[in-house]
Amino acid sequence: MRFPVCVILQRTPLVNRWITERWEPVAIELAVREEAAASPVHLSAAGAVERWRCGAHVIEFHRSEAEGYFLNTTSPDPKVFVMWRPVEDGSIPRIRSEVVTVSYNEAARLMDGGERVDAVPMLPEILAAMTEFVADNYKPEPKRKVRRNDPFADRESGGGRRRQP
Repeated sequence: MRFPVCVILQRTPLVNRWITERWEPVAIELAVREEAAASPVHLSAAGAVERWRCGAHVIEFHRSEAEGYFLNTTSPDPKVFVMWRPVEDGSIPRIRSEVVTVSYNEAARLMDGGERVDAVPMLPEILAAMTEFVADNYKPEPKRKVRRNDPFADRESGGGRRRQP
């Protein structure tokens, strides 16, 4: 399954002596294929806050990420994760969304790699499709009995050294 999406970025001015504005992803929208390839579009300026729509992202479901989807669907508030980077060439908006995912595991790997990842609310259409995908493709690993730090484990199995009386 594939969902073309656009990321909504928001610029909020700050009263701070070191930084004048904050850019962040705040939402996603389902996109029409033609929209997906478009350059950033200025949406609104409500007071000092500005919003931009950036397209060209696709959310795809992969079997190898089924556990990450399962974790997201079973959370109290499912999210879409947006990995973004600042733009240094002076263009507006000053950040670009690079990766959009719904997998907890993929988002964690991105953050472990030092990337900036923000969570935005998930659309009901994507959640419904992801829940169906998880039901069809996710099989939890069977729980195994693990004995840790058992000094007598080798004796019971017949291996290892025995003390001489």
